[in-house]
Amino acid sequence: MFEAIANIPVEELARRHDAVRRHLQTVAPEAGGILVFSRLNIYYLTGTFGQGVLWLPLSGDPVLLIRKGVNRARLESGIKHVLPFKSYSELAPLCAEVGSPFTPTIAAVMNGLTWQLGKMLEAKLKGYSIMPGDHAVALAKMVKSEFELDILRRCGEKHHRCLYSILPKHLHPGMTEREISHKAWEVFFAEGHMGILRMQAHGEEAFLGHVAAGDSGNYPSAFNGPLGLRGEHPGSALMGNAGKVWKEGEPLMLDIGFQLEGYHTDKTQAYFAGPDANIPDAVRKAHDFCIEMQNWVCDNAKPGVTPAELYAYCIEQADSRGFAEGFMGLGENKVPFIGHGIGLTIDEFPPIAKGFDLPLEKGMVIAIEPKQGIRGVAMVGVENTFEITEDGARCISGDSYEMVPVE
Repeated sequence: MFEAIANIPVEELARRHDAVRRHLQTVAPEAGGILVFSRLNIYYLTGTFGQGVLWLPLSGDPVLLIRKGVNRARLESGIKHVLPFKSYSELAPLCAEVGSPFTPTIAAVMNGLTWQLGKMLEAKLKGYSIMPGDHAVALAKMVKSEFELDILRRCGEKHHRCLYSILPKHLHPGMTEREISHKAWEVFFAEGHMGILRMQAHGEEAFLGHVAAGDSGNYPSAFNGPLGLRGEHPGSALMGNAGKVWKEGEPLMLDIGFQLEGYHTDKTQAYFAGPDANIPDAVRKAHDFCIEMQNWVCDNAKPGVTPAELYAYCIEQADSRGFAEGFMGLGENKVPFIGHGIGLTIDEFPPIAKGFDLPLEKGMVIAIEPKQGIRGVAMVGVENTFEITEDGARCISGDSYEMVPVE
């Protein structure tokens, strides 16, 4: 009676399966396959946001086992074997029945399991050795296919249009952060934002993003990013605060993600309440430094270069040019990275940080976010999303980075 709204091509799914299998042989060489529990990773490997578990053997057909929503999974997924199950004790027999038996040693994506479910899995799969396999999926997701890049490019185009071209017409000094947040949502939804931002880090949340006027940009933050914010409330420290007004002479930072067809781009746009000529020299110099760092990374983020090299250059420049104190956050807000991978979640592999020496590859997508905190004033800077090409990184979220004056 029904047709799927959309499907990931079976050829694309096969490419993803092969990538996970290839990385699994390095990450967990003893394992004969991998169990995937997180719904987002199940979507990546099957095309359906299934509640259950995927068994992906090194050889043989993958098997998707679903607790709820079998009919939807069969509509959406290109996986041949989609089966219902109730207990983890059924997993091995069901997979064996369709010709993809469990192997003695099994890898698992463990960040998709609670402690309770992990212990239950061990109890139900006695006789099997289970080892971590998370990194195999993270590495596979790191390099995007043309199918994924097409979505991300369209996402980035919409993202830039919202923050740079449309939203400034709806902003004015005197608005509260909360009013700005709601106007941003209005504009984003009108352009096709699908209403959710997903984070990979356990326990981390995002809703719209950060709206920080003036000193809100340096307000103490528990979010793993450089931009501070007051947020709505301690119980929901996201978006913007109803009690904070964007005043004349203040910068405004909107660090807001866009989501299209499950994929994200990340972008921060800086605005100034007043004419361009009124931007203070300290604010302008700090913002220009961040643009310079972003552009240097863009030129140098080529296949073979490591994230650690990009990070080291930016830190050295901040230290030698008087920006060390506020670069990537003031005080406890300071973070040890200048960017991150992005895709089905905002915070994918790899971090652009010290110690990450796996070379960049063509087809990776990264967000670069040099930001500068100015004590007692604001935070300024940029963030954009880039596709790694043979010649360097190509921005897919716009090519105008200046602070936008709003009067």
